[in-house]
Amino acid sequence: MTKEQERARARRRHEEQQKSAKPPVGDSTRDKQVFGVILAVILIVAAAIVVPKLVGSSDAATPAAASTTPASTATGTPTGGLAAGQKLAAGCTAPPANQTAPKQQKEVPAKATAAGKTFVATVKTTCGDLTFELDGTKAPQTVASFINLAKTGYWAPSPCHRVTTEGIYVLQCGDPTGSGQGGPGYTFGIENAPKDGKYPTGVLAMARTQDPNSNGGQFFITYKETQLPTDGGGYTIFGKVTKGLDIVDKIAANKALPPSPTDGTPVSPISILSVSVTEKKA
Repeated sequence: MTKEQERARARRRHEEQQKSAKPPVGDSTRDKQVFGVILAVILIVAAAIVVPKLVGSSDAATPAAASTTPASTATGTPTGGLAAGQKLAAGCTAPPANQTAPKQQKEVPAKATAAGKTFVATVKTTCGDLTFELDGTKAPQTVASFINLAKTGYWAPSPCHRVTTEGIYVLQCGDPTGSGQGGPGYTFGIENAPKDGKYPTGVLAMARTQDPNSNGGQFFITYKETQLPTDGGGYTIFGKVTKGLDIVDKIAANKALPPSPTDGTPVSPISILSVSVTEKKA
């Protein structure tokens, strides 16, 4: 083989190698690849932040398990009268308009005003009178707050904006706006919550969010024995219904408005018109 033939063979071998090799990555291409990686990381981080907000947070005003905890986002009748689908129960009158700007307070009432005492509350409603006995010995802060809100007319008027009829059995009241989000301007912690989560028939207890220190003006009445979660400390029991539980039964019997007949705005509305409290003498 001549030198010319050897050079020609070497040249062909080099050309074949060049065809099978990948082209080198230029600076601009490399920069694009790095930018792509950085962009992908940013998108992943952004998704991790945004998605939980779209799905919903457990720290929202409404507990994550709305069907098993006494709180609600149900709306009432802001203009008064009956909402679509509502009907009056026997012996009830049409509810007044919900409050749009409830009275607000900054200071939590002193629990010393109720400590060691028992009180009787008369709650006038659009369906008749309810009578509560309030236990200032076991729940002095809660009872002091209840007395304060009654005396200042905070609940006049105020709808019972939520009823639950499956799993838990409560009528929830105490938000003058009827939205389930209203409060008196102050909050306080849990008192006298049963460790086993059992709430007997006719119990008065405070509604709250998942924050243990979010008690305010909303409360609920159990019209049947109810088992509630103990997560976060449970719910404060501060008294019992001594008269008018049949009224609560009547409201609950007609269930809630769609979309959930077992948890939401009562089909048969009931609103608090006034609350008066007196100390019970021994």
